[in-house]
Amino acid sequence: MEKIRVVFMGTPEFSVPVLKMLHENYQVELVVTQPDKLVGRKQILTPSPVKQYALEHHISVFQPIKIKKELEEIIKLQPDIIITCAYGQILPKKLLDCPKFGCINVHASLLPKYRGGAPIHKALINGEKETGITIMYMDEGMDTGDMIQKEVYQIQPDDNVGTLHDKLSTMGANLLKEVLPSIIAKTNKREKQKEEEATYAYNIKREEEHLDFSKTGNELQNQIRGLNPWPTAHFILFDSEIKILEAKFKEETIKEVGIIKDITKDAIGITCQDGILYVTKIKPFGKKIMPTKDYLNGIDKAKLQNQKVK
Repeated sequence: MEKIRVVFMGTPEFSVPVLKMLHENYQVELVVTQPDKLVGRKQILTPSPVKQYALEHHISVFQPIKIKKELEEIIKLQPDIIITCAYGQILPKKLLDCPKFGCINVHASLLPKYRGGAPIHKALINGEKETGITIMYMDEGMDTGDMIQKEVYQIQPDDNVGTLHDKLSTMGANLLKEVLPSIIAKTNKREKQKEEEATYAYNIKREEEHLDFSKTGNELQNQIRGLNPWPTAHFILFDSEIKILEAKFKEETIKEVGIIKDITKDAIGITCQDGILYVTKIKPFGKKIMPTKDYLNGIDKAKLQNQKVK
């Protein structure tokens, strides 16, 4: 184990493989993560996945509400390097200037494309053919620092947010492990981002989860897989929200969009701009996720035929 003193900053499950790699190869002095949150219907106060890993491995944890106002806990440690991965707050200059090897971020896109908090979701929603990981130096902007190394991933037709999240998470940990020795030796590459090529992937808003059936079938499929399994796309039927996790598309000429025009034994077919979207896996309001065929077994199918969805 190298005697490099690391402060790691991260919050969700995506960050855990990076923390695990650092813990196994370096000296992680402190883990900084977001405060515990109330989760679920019972509103149980729950630690982040990063905090859970840290506690299980006896690593000290710090949970500032606003990092800008609580810097000294980190600065007094005088870490050699700060590594961040999906932490959730922008670091102030005083903290960025603290470690001798700098502050390094693991970001789930090929920068400068998809800066921000939802790069995996937006890459899928926008129908990108590839994405990847960028290891970068942090500055005072949002994912605007100099790039060190990238690795490209070709998005597969069956990828959704869940599968792509797991693949990029592992890729990020492996790429960081590969590049860290050169960062510590100060022999790494360093490339400025081209601002004219920058795009942004801000956190998903509630209205972005709603399906607009005036879109093409391809656009709707991308939206569904770009929100599966969280936060999940939805439409309204009989004034009740139904979440969609999987769907297939069939191209054909359509007169009116948003109409249930076909019901098979295992799917509900809803018209869209250029065909019919066959919904095959859903979560009705207040119920568990189920194949659409199970949902159809419990209702009067005749009531669905020609019903307008919103």
